[in-house]
Amino acid sequence: MPNDIPGTATTIKQSPPSSIPTSFAHPLDPLTPDEISAISLTVRHHVASNEAVKAVRFITCYLVPPPKKAVLAYLGIPLEPGKEPEEKVEIVRRAEVDFLDILTGLNYNVYLSLDTSNSKWVVDKLTRLPDGVQPQISVEELIAAERIVKADKKVQELAAQVGVKPEEIFCDGWSIGFDDRFPQARRVQQGLVFARFSEHDNLYAHPMDFVPIVDANTEKVLHIDFPPRWFSLGSETKGAAKKDGLELPELGVKLSVGKTGPLAPLPTSLDEVTTENACLELAGRERIPPPRKAFDFLPELMIDTEEKWTQRTDVKPLQITQPEGVSFKVNGHQLEWQGWKMHVAFSHREGVVLSTITYTDYATGELRPILYRLSLVEMVVPYGSPEGPHPRKFAFDSGEYGMGTMANELSLGCDCLGKIHYLPGSYTSHSGNPVIIKNVICIHEEDSGVLWKHTDFRPGGKTKTVRRRRLVVSMVCTLANYEYIWNYYFYQDGSIEIESRLTGILQVYAKADDEPNPFGTTVAPGVNAQNHQHVFSFRLDPMIDGLSNTLVESDVLPLHAVNPSHVTTSVGNYAGNAFVSLDKSVSVPSPRPYDWEKERRWRIVNPARKHYASGKAVGYGVGIKGGITGVMARTDGWALRRAGFVSAPLWVVKEIEGDIEVKDKKSVKGEGSLRMWPAGKYVPQTREPPADSLEKWVSQEVEEAKVKKEELLDTENGEDILVFVTIGTTHVPRPEDWPVMPAETLSIHLRPMHFFDKNPSMDVPGTKDEQSKAAFGDGCGC
Repeated sequence: MPNDIPGTATTIKQSPPSSIPTSFAHPLDPLTPDEISAISLTVRHHVASNEAVKAVRFITCYLVPPPKKAVLAYLGIPLEPGKEPEEKVEIVRRAEVDFLDILTGLNYNVYLSLDTSNSKWVVDKLTRLPDGVQPQISVEELIAAERIVKADKKVQELAAQVGVKPEEIFCDGWSIGFDDRFPQARRVQQGLVFARFSEHDNLYAHPMDFVPIVDANTEKVLHIDFPPRWFSLGSETKGAAKKDGLELPELGVKLSVGKTGPLAPLPTSLDEVTTENACLELAGRERIPPPRKAFDFLPELMIDTEEKWTQRTDVKPLQITQPEGVSFKVNGHQLEWQGWKMHVAFSHREGVVLSTITYTDYATGELRPILYRLSLVEMVVPYGSPEGPHPRKFAFDSGEYGMGTMANELSLGCDCLGKIHYLPGSYTSHSGNPVIIKNVICIHEEDSGVLWKHTDFRPGGKTKTVRRRRLVVSMVCTLANYEYIWNYYFYQDGSIEIESRLTGILQVYAKADDEPNPFGTTVAPGVNAQNHQHVFSFRLDPMIDGLSNTLVESDVLPLHAVNPSHVTTSVGNYAGNAFVSLDKSVSVPSPRPYDWEKERRWRIVNPARKHYASGKAVGYGVGIKGGITGVMARTDGWALRRAGFVSAPLWVVKEIEGDIEVKDKKSVKGEGSLRMWPAGKYVPQTREPPADSLEKWVSQEVEEAKVKKEELLDTENGEDILVFVTIGTTHVPRPEDWPVMPAETLSIHLRPMHFFDKNPSMDVPGTKDEQSKAAFGDGCGC
């Protein structure tokens, strides 16, 4: 395996297949490793004979989803309640590739389709991307950044000055973020540098005090930044500003403040990095040696630390047993469990993608469509330290790196417990060979407390307790120092929970002993964990009993807020206790703010079908109250100029698909949805919101509504809409988050509202676990 393939991947296939299968079990099945090989070979042959490309480096290769209606017809899912599915058509399998020419620095996009008559892939369209548009940063480029930095003579010299040997230099490659000193057409990364003093030492405990800039194509260090120091309060060198009770120390003495902020200017030439242009003097401080104290997390190393930590010996085994096997069924990528049916796929960008989610009502036997597609589509982690180059740290972990390509291979009995089924994932390497992660998606069941219970408290009354079980579809991703655990939970009452768990190691920087730390926490001597936020965008493509849906916004208000005459002692509100829930259908594509005073909530409904008793349109509620976070960055700042989606907890827009070609009404070929990525399709090194970003879609449609003087969303009949949900958390780090952070949890809850006639889990049997015993004496069963 090449050195630049991550340790999370098991294999990389080296030879193209002799033949390519032309059939698929499901039209949304991801590309197989053999298909990736065949596609890359087709692109190479096409480029060699038709294009002036010098050296191809593949970045992405993935399935182009077919048109939505064609997929639903293929699966027999109706578009409207009470109607028959549409007639099936043959679906043409398509793929998309991004590659770059490492000699010219030009980037290209390719669409291909599979010709089933000869089992060969054909190039439909090859386009050179506009100057400055960069495809995703590959895992190989991230790993290569460390190799480039370690080998650089100036980096080695700077490391030696603080007692670090060349072999002890380690580096995390990061997207450059925002830096006007480097043209967007140049493919660059910033390197966050650490020292590692033994083979498996926790390198993040030893941050270095400089940040190299790497050209990923030429594999050279272009420049080295030194973040300026903060001067102590009352320092003779610099004073401190005091405003509104906050004492702010000041920064280095010779900084150039321009578009890039308080950073040293670049030298005239980027061909050589010298001591003079390394920005140390301009940063106004002396070197900071990396902290030497070990903060390890591996048991065999923890015993040798200063604290001599040993593992606890009073933890008794807790085992999950399923003596009769699992209750779910898997056929390829199709998953069924307790009325639920869905397609589960790996995506290099989104990680887990769940599609064509339906629920078969046990009471009626009716198949009920719920979601066409569900996935994480973007996230951003803006850091809160204003001294350059730290403001460049706002990683788009999905759009810049790819959540799937950063996924772990999971281990039995560690990441998931019980009886497990795994699905593999594949993505392309630079060579076009597929990289395979064998056990990347975990599917299992787990107990989740009580589903429902009631006790008749009267003498002789009975009790009924039903345990809640859930189906879990999960993935774990490592983004340099951080780990993200993605859990999609499906429950027996028809509800869905989307859970994000954050763990791993804080991103840290070196801190001088006498330096104040106003924008972070000193979690260990010399280790500064900066304040930051994690913000996630999940894309919900609803099909609540069909594709014609509407977003309803509900505010809960005291009655007097609706009608001021209904005060306490009034006839309509004599006790002053009345409150109501008021619904409003959202008629314009827009961001929807949360209103804490009104207990605002949302639900997605199908206006064509009403509940038999409540009279309300059938729907699913979107619960995100616990995940709403205020964004700290200014709206005109670097981060929000690129990540406008974080400014609202929920957005609604129209769905728009690409050009769809129908041949003789028997086959269909298309590009799928054109509204996938809230920060744009191509995220690295953007500086403004691209035309294909969420905020641009909304602004374009709002302007269109003004011109037409009409509502853009048909709320009376519903239409094909998309809902983007934003959740996040703000980290002001604690020493207890060090050296590895206990997992923090965020959730989105999707609950049926007026969707079922009654509680759909009333038929779930109660269970008595014969393995449960009293811990210290006699006990009684349920």
